[in-house]
Amino acid sequence: MSLLPRSTPAAQGMSSRAIAALLDRIAAESVELHSIMVVRRGHVVAEGWWAPYSPERPHLLYSLTKSFTSIAVGLVIADGLLSLDALVVDVLPEHVPADISEQGRRITVHHLLSMTSGHTTDSLEEAWQLEPNDLVKGFLRVPFREPEGTHHTYDNATTFVLARMVERVTGRGLPELLDERLFKPMGIDHAEWDRVASGAAFGFHGLHLTTEAVAAFGELLLRGGVWGDQQFIPRAWVELATSRHIETLPLDDWARSPDFLSGYGYQFWMSRHGYHGNGAFGQQCVVVPSHELVIVVTAAIAEGNAFPGVFWDYLLSDLDDAEYDEILADRLRRLSLPLVEGAANPTRSVEATLDSSPENSALPDGTPVIVDPVDGGWQLQFEAFTLKVGYGEWRESSPRGRPVVATGAWQGDTFLADLYIITTPHRVQVVVDAGRATVTWSTVPLTGPNLALHLQSPLMTRPDVA
Repeated sequence: MSLLPRSTPAAQGMSSRAIAALLDRIAAESVELHSIMVVRRGHVVAEGWWAPYSPERPHLLYSLTKSFTSIAVGLVIADGLLSLDALVVDVLPEHVPADISEQGRRITVHHLLSMTSGHTTDSLEEAWQLEPNDLVKGFLRVPFREPEGTHHTYDNATTFVLARMVERVTGRGLPELLDERLFKPMGIDHAEWDRVASGAAFGFHGLHLTTEAVAAFGELLLRGGVWGDQQFIPRAWVELATSRHIETLPLDDWARSPDFLSGYGYQFWMSRHGYHGNGAFGQQCVVVPSHELVIVVTAAIAEGNAFPGVFWDYLLSDLDDAEYDEILADRLRRLSLPLVEGAANPTRSVEATLDSSPENSALPDGTPVIVDPVDGGWQLQFEAFTLKVGYGEWRESSPRGRPVVATGAWQGDTFLADLYIITTPHRVQVVVDAGRATVTWSTVPLTGPNLALHLQSPLMTRPDVA
């Protein structure tokens, strides 16, 4: 069942030619999109998935997850269980280090939401190193070098602490709370969460949703928290969370973009037009209230901040070219990532040993790799799991719970395969030649390069608090 009604671009005052020009621009810049959905005046006017990605698949949102955690905080505040002035040390007293600084004692929900605790770099790695079994305590131990409330630093650990505070005051897990209060009432029944080793949701990362579910979330925000005839999120919280609370400064390892230098709200980025939730590798939910517009993309972008800036030249006009609507719809139906080109060689098998020296290697050195032909493709066997690979098509397998969709071919004496970890942005390329195999990521997952780990569902990484 669809979450949002459908319409043509022209019927909602949008230009199909402009949307097509945006697709041309994206293709010309070799940006790997996995899906796009454009919602105008509450109607989906353009939607497409690049095969093997498809509408029913949840997709890892990375830090776009933070915006959902912000909404959970708002719900709990509206319930009177938490406040913007609530102190971490009061809500989570057992995670307070013995040598906590005075500033650490002053950190509030507001500081966490706006990422203004006073850390000058992302504290996540240092916090985990300081306290491998208690990230909250580690966060409070990382030195605060700026006065709280004065300096924005993109700091993943702040959202982890928020998630734990929400869970403490409600007695419920973050996923369960959002399922009950947001997702299921909206008709979203497929939310998946990656978790730390203890089973707790990251909060700052790890939510998987379909493209349409993310678009419905953006539309819910655009409507001030109203869905149908119900007020799911207090309007005041939507306005507060999506308002500018602090100036944002250029980040050392981020490409400069005016849409990330327009200020920060409560786990939302302000932009030149409206606001957006942002996740690594190009996961975006962009809301432009002035144009009654929501844009969602999932992607695998290795570098830079292509979105949302690329949208502004194409999607803010109110042109009407109805004669092009069906041409655009047909193009969107036929989107696909490339299949591996080459020959089938249906009788050829090969055995090899993995060389992990190439950058972005996905498996340990010396792993045995076996390629055996089967009807319509191959069986690709590693030491601990086996995957199906299609020839001239996509073939799916789930050896450890998380689906992988793969295509391959022989190019001379070399076997090549692309393995899409299909509920994530990530792809692995396999090359087998003369007894040597390489298995490398196109973009390395932020939770580590071990392919075997990323085949597990749910993904559980990092030790942390129970």
